[in-house]
Amino acid sequence: METKAENNTTRKKTGWKNFFSLGEVGGYFFRGKDSSRPNNINIRMMHGINKISIVVFLLGVIFLILKRLL
Repeated sequence: METKAENNTTRKKTGWKNFFSLGEVGGYFFRGKDSSRPNNINIRMMHGINKISIVVFLLGVIFLILKRLL
């Protein structure tokens, strides 16, 4: 059973700032170089294609939302 203090902290985490935070997606696009990660052409191509597909997906979702609203 949750106490009131625990319930308030979980409620604060679901605010607008948390809703619009990029989190894992932002970290995927804007992460720095790490020497412990493998760095060959196959990995770079895979991550490039993943980034393109994420952007296309988000543009498609935005298009569908705008189409529905307008």
